[in-house]
Amino acid sequence: MLIERNHTNQRMSQIVQYGGVVYVAGQVASGAPGGSVAEQTSDILGRIDALLREANTDKSKILTATIWLTDIGTFDEMNGVWDGWLLPGQAPARACVEAKLAAPQYTVEVMVAAAAA
Repeated sequence: MLIERNHTNQRMSQIVQYGGVVYVAGQVASGAPGGSVAEQTSDILGRIDALLREANTDKSKILTATIWLTDIGTFDEMNGVWDGWLLPGQAPARACVEAKLAAPQYTVEVMVAAAAA
């Protein structure tokens, strides 16, 4: 079975497809670094939408999501954006934890896996 990798560099791929599953690397806000948790979450979810479209699937097929927050006290703020983004009845299995991220301007990171269309 073929493994397909897109937007690949020496360290990682942004999209990996294998066995009917699309894996999207952890995404941080590129358009809103240093912005509020809500702004960063919105930016990230837009990036995820675009990567899923590129892989010919969409958010309705997300199987799992992992969310990292630098401050778990912002959980409700992040969820306000997340809940508005999800399609009714299409919530994935999900984990959300507090962790340090790669750079201090990032307060949210999201990684998903979705069924291929």
